[in-house]
Amino acid sequence: MRLENYWGVGPKTSALLSEELGVGTAVEAIESADVRALTDAGLGRGRATRILRHAKGEAGMDLLATRDARSVYKDLVDLAADYAVTRRAADRIRVLTPLADRADMDDRLDEVDLARESWEGLDGPTREAVLAAFEAYDESEGGDLAAVEAALALREAGVEGGVFESVTDLDGDLLRAGAEALRALGGDADGEVADGADDRLDDLRATLRAVDDLAGRPAAVVEEVGGAGAADPERFRTALRRHVVEETGVDAARLREAAPGDAADATDFVSRTLRGLVEDLSAAVEDREAEVRERLADTLDESREEVAAADAAVDDATFLLSLGRFAAAFDLTRPTYVEDRDALAVLEARNLALAAGDGDVQPVSYGIGDHSLSGTTPSRPPSGDRVTVVTGANSGGKTTLLETLCQVALLAHMGLPVPAEAAEVSLVDAVVFHRRHASFNAGVLESTLRTIVPPLTERDRTLMLVDEFEAITEPGRAADLLHGLVTLTVDRESLGAFVTHLADDLEPLPEAARTDGIFAQGLDQDLQLEVDYQPRFGTVGKSTPEFIVSRLLADSDTSQERAGFEALARAVGETAVQRTLTDADWAE
Repeated sequence: MRLENYWGVGPKTSALLSEELGVGTAVEAIESADVRALTDAGLGRGRATRILRHAKGEAGMDLLATRDARSVYKDLVDLAADYAVTRRAADRIRVLTPLADRADMDDRLDEVDLARESWEGLDGPTREAVLAAFEAYDESEGGDLAAVEAALALREAGVEGGVFESVTDLDGDLLRAGAEALRALGGDADGEVADGADDRLDDLRATLRAVDDLAGRPAAVVEEVGGAGAADPERFRTALRRHVVEETGVDAARLREAAPGDAADATDFVSRTLRGLVEDLSAAVEDREAEVRERLADTLDESREEVAAADAAVDDATFLLSLGRFAAAFDLTRPTYVEDRDALAVLEARNLALAAGDGDVQPVSYGIGDHSLSGTTPSRPPSGDRVTVVTGANSGGKTTLLETLCQVALLAHMGLPVPAEAAEVSLVDAVVFHRRHASFNAGVLESTLRTIVPPLTERDRTLMLVDEFEAITEPGRAADLLHGLVTLTVDRESLGAFVTHLADDLEPLPEAARTDGIFAQGLDQDLQLEVDYQPRFGTVGKSTPEFIVSRLLADSDTSQERAGFEALARAVGETAVQRTLTDADWAE
């Protein structure tokens, strides 16, 4: 297969991967979603991740119909990757994509549920032992030996069943034998026999190194032995043998066999003797290495399948346990997929971006379409409204509501649990999430319409989540366009939630649409806006500029600022502003 057939691989990237990895290895790295192999070859991590996402989940990536939907997706996988127990697991999480098949979603949810149960079932010391095993595996950057040692460490930690079942089912004796053989080969089945693998080989290597050192300085050896030796050659030979044996530990018989029959002088005799000894010892080392390698190869042949199984089992365990930790950290819940109706509904949902911050998040319940979620009145979302118009307070969480719905939809399509007590999700072909982008530029309006309308008209099932459409054109015309979008969403039998401050201008809405409102309740003692983020269904929310002006007035640093905000406060003339003016000390 040509590398350039993959998304994002152009001529330059193809040339780089071909040169650094070879075409076959590069294709294997892409097909196995091996981020590390691509980054080691010179690709940036972000680019490698994008290539692999499209290579492994092109259909799933098509779900993300807008830049803002892709941004939410990226934030989700990055957040999940924060709970990875190894870098490889983090890489695998970052290349997760929405799934195209419902059965695959259920399978992944089953795995994540099991992984969370496994993680939460570990006591403190066992968790520490598990994380230590994976940390050592990560520091070794993977490989057969690292995987086998991690598997053995997990077994010693006492883990059982669940996400660890494929590890604990391995044959411990074969793993230990395989680990010993791999260590003897330096961690690589094709590597050199390492020191410590065989005592006899270690002795031969040590002797060879010592003899080779002497062979490099024959004149010095002559002096150390006691002179030129011309007066008594036999005495010199005896002294040389004694010296070399003492310095190197070589066998005296081997030394005698290496000595030449004649020599020009003492230095020549020493040089030829030691060179011959080096050749003899080198051959002995090679022979012994071959014997040891054959023995180790036999051991590896016996344990090869178990070693390969350990590699796969540890890799999968790190990946799934990481997702289980993510699900546990945010108390995520398995969504219910509905196929006989269109719905996106949640009870007590939390925005993950906020929860990952200070963690203080007011859960909200909301729903569009036909759902069967039960809940306490009035927070139980009405059922049957295909489209909603969300109105209400400035800084009241309307955009956050859309983002939360987008998070739930994307996680569900990825086969991952969602941040809610309960959720019903029908599968869609496109998620159109569009955040507020303030600009009256005609080009922005055109590009926005080109972005959000085609997925609605060209796909069979689209989820529309559009925030303050009026921010990109004048309010009057924006109301006309937004009413058209709401009507088109209903006519296309899609689902949608549209945030706006123009609710009154949208009447009458289609029968399958409703208006909801979010209300601010005032300012607290610290002059922070108090908002009930739970939407009130079937009610138009009220913008609250008076509260914002009150806070700005109270926080004014100069008399000029105060005068300006005081004028605005009096112009608004609301009770809340007057109360703020009364309670605050405006005097210098």
